[in-house]
Amino acid sequence: MDRYERTLTLHRLLKSAHYPVPLGKLMEELDCSRATLYRDIAFLRDALGAPIESVGGEQAAWRYEQAEGERFELPGLWLTSDELAALLALNELIGRSGPGVLAGSLAPFKSRIEHLLSDRGSGKALPIERIRVIPWGARKLDQQAFRVVAGAVLERKQLRFRYRARTTGTDSRRTVSPQRLTHYRDNWYLDVWDHDREALRSFAVDRIAEAQALDAPARDVPAAELDQALASSYGIFAGQPKAWATIRFSSHAARWVADEHWHSQQKGAWLPDGRYELQLPYSNSKELLMDVLKYGPDAEVIAPLPLREEMKILLQLAQGAYQGPSR
Repeated sequence: MDRYERTLTLHRLLKSAHYPVPLGKLMEELDCSRATLYRDIAFLRDALGAPIESVGGEQAAWRYEQAEGERFELPGLWLTSDELAALLALNELIGRSGPGVLAGSLAPFKSRIEHLLSDRGSGKALPIERIRVIPWGARKLDQQAFRVVAGAVLERKQLRFRYRARTTGTDSRRTVSPQRLTHYRDNWYLDVWDHDREALRSFAVDRIAEAQALDAPARDVPAAELDQALASSYGIFAGQPKAWATIRFSSHAARWVADEHWHSQQKGAWLPDGRYELQLPYSNSKELLMDVLKYGPDAEVIAPLPLREEMKILLQLAQGAYQGPSR
């Protein structure tokens, strides 16, 4: 442990201690000699202004003065090597899951972290290429539109934009009060109060163009109302749940499905024959059926009957495409 790490550890020990910390305990936690410990205490007290007081007795011990200790924090941002490495991994995750969205803004931050870690380590560059993030299904995102949208969400400003619906291909102009940005399955969605429709809506950010933040303050919708309207049913096709789906998976697929998170209110149960039954609410069946289809013959929609019939039709249409020669 280098001096930086010892100083941070010493501060955290004294900050969290309810009683004076004895010399032996500090030497053990910092993995250092008595002389090094005394130097670190002097540095923390004299150079950084920590309110350290020595408690006399048979064994030397230290603590922060009660009143001053509660207010004192180390100047600047102090993080351990593990914490810095975790931040670097997070930065890599952001950069690779959405290239360009925050890469420019975080580049100096990443460089500084790498420098700090190199200073405290062997001096070699970190093998950041060993952290892999493989996007799946990510759609092309307008970086400028994303920054405007994110800024409006955080600054609580109304937003105006042009939106091209993927289902119909039609354009519309929207004036909204942005509520939340959601990253779902490698893509970004914007939850809003739509002033034109006077209702809550969700928009795919990759379909937003000509985004413009307005001076008017955004209308704030309570979190409970947002969750009820936009997060209570399956997937990004949010809305009030119209039914609960029951899906049974083969014993082979069950080994994966039992550990998967499909919905915050899902219910799962193992069946006596080794199969797994999953129940979850849904509003729009489209995305749910797409997820079930990926399991092929290892998944069966049991209920409700309309959902089961819809799955039958999808399977029949898919089979029909293979009846004749390819087109």
